[in-house]
This record gives sequence, C-alpha cells and structure tokens, in this order.
Amino acid sequence: MRVLIIDDEPGIRRTTGLAVETMGHEAVGAANGARALKALEEARCDACFLDVNLGAENGLEVLAKLLATAPTLPVVMVTAYANISTAVEAMRRGAFDFIPKPFTPDQIRAVLARVEQGRALASRVHLLEAQLAEEAPALDLASAEPAAQRALQIAFKAAETSATVLVLGPSGTGKSVLAREIHRRSAQRDARFVTVNCPSLSRELLESELFGHTKGAFTGAVADTTGKVALADGGTLFLDEIGELPAAIQPKLLRLLQEREYERVGDGQPRRANVRVIAATNRNLAEEVKAGRFREDLYYRLNVIEVTLPGLRDRPGDLARFAESYLAFFATRLGKRLMGFEPAVRSAFAAYAWPGNLRELRNVIERAVILSPGETIGLADLPAQFHAPGDSTAAVGAPVTLEVLETEHIRRIVASARNLDEAARILGIDPATLYRKRQKLGMT
Repeated sequence: MRVLIIDDEPGIRRTTGLAVETMGHEAVGAANGARALKALEEARCDACFLDVNLGAENGLEVLAKLLATAPTLPVVMVTAYANISTAVEAMRRGAFDFIPKPFTPDQIRAVLARVEQGRALASRVHLLEAQLAEEAPALDLASAEPAAQRALQIAFKAAETSATVLVLGPSGTGKSVLAREIHRRSAQRDARFVTVNCPSLSRELLESELFGHTKGAFTGAVADTTGKVALADGGTLFLDEIGELPAAIQPKLLRLLQEREYERVGDGQPRRANVRVIAATNRNLAEEVKAGRFREDLYYRLNVIEVTLPGLRDRPGDLARFAESYLAFFATRLGKRLMGFEPAVRSAFAAYAWPGNLRELRNVIERAVILSPGETIGLADLPAQFHAPGDSTAAVGAPVTLEVLETEHIRRIVASARNLDEAARILGIDPATLYRKRQKLGMT
C-alpha cells in the first residue's frame, strides 16, 4: 500500500514511515494539508495518518479536504491530546480510526492490518458482484408499453432526489429490481442498500431486525444488535411487502420517516439515522387504510412518489424481448445452442395470463432450456399449464406434478384473498411459510 503520513513534526513522519516500511508498504510524508493534497493528486494513496494538531491547521478540516478528494481513503487521526470528544468528532467526519500519541510501531501495524482487511473485503465484494452478474440476466428496465414507460420515468426522476418512493404492482413484476436501480441512480449509490422483508418474521423479530435490540431485551437476545436501520444509515432502506407490516411497528416506522429517529428494542435512548426509504407492496394500500389495517399518516409518508409497475399480461409489447433475453442468458449459462422459440410457443406465451409475471417467465424459460433436446424451444419443453390451448391452469387429476397443482392453488387463493394473512389461514399455513413458498415458486 501507499501510505500518506501528514504531520508537521519531521521526526514523527520518519518514525511512522519506518514502521510503515517494515510492513512492506511505501511511506509518503507531508508537512501540511496542501502538500498532502498534492501527494493525492500525484498518485493514489491506500491509507493515511493525519495529525489533529497540524501546526497552524486544524486536522479535522484537513480531513474534510482529503475525503472530498478521495472519499474512500482510510484516514487514521493521530493526536497527543486524545479524548473521547475528539475521537467521536473525527469518526463522525469520516475518519477510519483514531490513535493517541505517543504511539508504538505495533499500533501502526495493527491499524494498517485493519486497512488491509478492509481492502481484501472490498475486493471480495467486487468479485462476488461479478459472479452474481454472471448468475443473473442483464437488467432490462426498458419498455415498449406506455404505462411501463411512465412508471420508469417517474422512478428514475425520483432517484435523483432523496424522496421516499412507494413501488406498487403485482408479485413478480420486478419491484425489488427497480428499487435497486433507484438506489444505483441516487446520491446514496456508494452507501448500502439494505432489504427488509416485512412478512418474513414475527412482529417481535421483525422489530428487532429493523431497529436492533439490547442484550436481554427478550428471550434469546444474548448480545446487542444494531438492526438494519443503522446498517442502512447514509444509504437506502428497502421495505419489501410493506403492506404486511404489523400494526404495532407502523408508528415506529412513521417516527423514523418523520423525525429520522428510532429506538432499539429494550432501549429507550433515541437514535438517529439518515436513510432513504423505498417501500414496495402488491396490496392496494389505500384500501388497507380504509379497512383500518394500515395507518393513514404512514401511507401518506410512504407515498411521496408512487410508481406502479404493470403486470406482464399488460406488457405484451415487452414479452417477446424479455423471453429472448432470458433464453440467450440461460442457453449461454448452460452451454446450449438454442436458436429461439417455435411459433406454437410464442402463441402460448401470448395467450397465457402470467400470474407470476417476470419471475414466472424466467423460471419457465430456465426450465425449458434445461429440458430442450433440440435447437429450439417447443411446447413439450414448457410446463403443463401451457399444453392445453387457452388453459393456463392445472386441474386436479390432470397428469401434472404436485408442484404444478400447489403453485396454481396458491396463486388462486392469494389472488382471491383480501391479504396474505387471510390466504395463509385458508391454506392452513402460517404467513411466514406462505411467504417462503411464494418465493420458492417465483410468486414474489
């Protein structure tokens, strides 16, 4: 690593540089902020030691200039006047760490080891992102349909602001994909995108996951946890299926949106978090408000910018393009040479209702690519619901698998029930199980 040492005392620069060089790194010295910024302009630095008392300069002000030039630079603050308030202020302004004078070579080595660990983790994240890109089809957020075009235009315009966005639409229409794209286009793009699946946990566990808890707050709370709100501080908090948020948690979320404050479970101390909230649901929240299941004030706080994604059946102009994209992706991934779809398949796709939307289309085509013995996808490669013209469902007693029957039954119940809780009661399972089944079957 190239390590920048900023101190107005030549002796300190020499001894710190020696410790840095014994670790195999390059040391670059600077006596003041101007020379430090010039060093940054000449070549990239991987870490920096900065004296708080830098002659006539204030080290905290130099810190701000350094981070404005190199936002990801790990800056370690050094001072002979170590105190908690200075440390807190330095960390608040973006310092990586804080060590007091006089320091030992071992302290220098320890902090640089942590910087190296962070670099290794960042490299690992980049590698995993690259691998993930190979595992998923390219993001397609274009559309030939006016309704979808309007929705995307609103979303991308909202992305440039910090406004709360509410994404509506049936399951499988790509609400979470759009939420990530809004984050990617926002000023928070370099911070975290944190997802909370609202119906996946009990009320108590969901509250803890959102806001964190203190040790002993409830049975099993063996240590303090920060929660996902704190994790998303400075970035984006994505609340998936917000319509399932328990009533007891709704006022706490409202407080976060209104005042940027929250409290951990078991702790009355208010904490602050600067998060951009994006929420998504397949429910009609206005109807939920009328029915008394969702707070009206929370609804209006969430609904600053509303984006409604139409279902795949309402995007016939996009269907063929999506299908071709998935086909190309899975054929390449599985090492198959497939030229396209037979005309009967295209007709079946056009006639099908696509209750699972884009997620269902992806699953259908992945299955077809796996099963296809030839160079084109035929009807025989598709699931049973495509075999009977005009019939997109599987009947009891038909020669189909139990998975096909279960999928269709769950779809019908969810479509007819007022909400997922009611659907779970009809199916005889708890809401969390229904949520997992919908994920597995490509219905979320």
